[in-house]
Amino acid sequence: MKKILLLSDTHSFIDEKILKYVRLADEVWHAGDIGDLTVTDEIKKLKPLRAVYGNIDNDKARMEFPLNNRFFCEGVEVLITHIGGYPGKYNQTIRKELKNNPPKLFICGHSHILKVQFDKTLNLLHMNPGAAGISGFHQVRTMLRFEIDGEQIKALEIIEMEKKV
Repeated sequence: MKKILLLSDTHSFIDEKILKYVRLADEVWHAGDIGDLTVTDEIKKLKPLRAVYGNIDNDKARMEFPLNNRFFCEGVEVLITHIGGYPGKYNQTIRKELKNNPPKLFICGHSHILKVQFDKTLNLLHMNPGAAGISGFHQVRTMLRFEIDGEQIKALEIIEMEKKV
């Protein structure tokens, strides 16, 4: 069993509220718009990290992290990208891959809107953790945490933090 912390859209911001949850996880997954790599450096000091770069990320982030990250965690195939859309309205850059070879768990960021939705058409779970940073239109910073146990995704929890620092 793995305890996962999922975040996105930090936009160069990391604080003790985020790090508190990093310490409680087995792995941290970041769905892009990292900003300054000090964010991922701080996370990697504490826990294993899987990440993708986002549209605001510079060449250093793009050299360290892929655009799409596909992997297995326990018995669950996962695909993470930054700009992915959501069920019924997937981004055209990822739509074909999702249709031809859907993972069990599809994760994206970008919208700053937390959304967890099951896609009945592709038989996958879609997650967007919202935005953990302080830049953007969102009023509440959000992250997700959950467990992967064999082939099961369970114990999903929404983490809400005030936007003010």
